[in-house]
Amino acid sequence: MRRFYKEVSVTDDFRVLLDGKPIKTPLRATLTLPTRALAEAIAGEWRRQGDKVQPTTMWLTKLANTAIDRVAGHEEAVIGGILAYANDLLCYRAEAPADLVARQNEGWNPLLGWVAERYGARLLIRAGIVHIAQPDEAVAALRGALALHDPFVLTAVHAAAMLCGSLVLALAILEGRLTAEEAFAASRLDEEYQAEKWGRDAAAELRARTLAAELDAAARFMRCAQGQVETPLPGKQP
Repeated sequence: MRRFYKEVSVTDDFRVLLDGKPIKTPLRATLTLPTRALAEAIAGEWRRQGDKVQPTTMWLTKLANTAIDRVAGHEEAVIGGILAYANDLLCYRAEAPADLVARQNEGWNPLLGWVAERYGARLLIRAGIVHIAQPDEAVAALRGALALHDPFVLTAVHAAAMLCGSLVLALAILEGRLTAEEAFAASRLDEEYQAEKWGRDAAAELRARTLAAELDAAARFMRCAQGQVETPLPGKQP
C-alpha cells in the first residue's frame, strides 16, 4: 500500500504514532510496547518505508502484533508450544561419518552443557532420528525459565526456536550466549556439512539468507523488549 503518513513518533507510554495517530494491530488493539527501545526500533521500521509500505520488511512490527493479539493472555499455551522445541535439534546426532559426528559434538555439546548449568535442564542425546522423550524435570526447568518472561519476549523466543528448530539456541540468543548469526550457523551445521561435500544449491542458499534475516529480527526484538537500546539503523526518514 502507498505510504499514507509523514511523521512517526513515540509517546512517553511507548506507543508508536503515525501523524499523531496510534498504530493498531490486526485485531485493532493499540500498538503499545513494553520498552522505549522496542518502540523506537518499530518506529524506525515505519520511518524507513519508502513511497510504499511493505509489511514484509517490518519483522519487528509483525512480532509486536503477534505478542499483543496472539500471545498476551495465552502465555501458558504459548510456553507449551515453545517447549515442543525442547525436543531439540541439538539432541539428534549423526552416527556417521566421523567428521560430521565430531563437528556436531564440538558445536553442540558446549551449548547443551550451558543449558544444563544455566537452567538445570539436562537434555538427552541420541544418534538417529527416533523421538527422544526428554526428562520431565528438564522440561519443567525450562518451563519455569520461560514463565519469567512477558508476552513480547515469549513471542521472540518462539520465533527463534521455530527458525532454529532448537529451544537451546533460542535461549542462547536470549541470554547473549550466542549472536543470532552464531545460532543460525549452529542450527545449519548439518546443511553446511552437506553443502561442503556436495555443492551449494542457489534456491536453498536464498531461503537460508531469508531465515537468517528473520532470526536476526527476532534477536533484535528480544533485546529491545528487554530494554537494550540499539544503534539506529540507516535509512529513509520522513
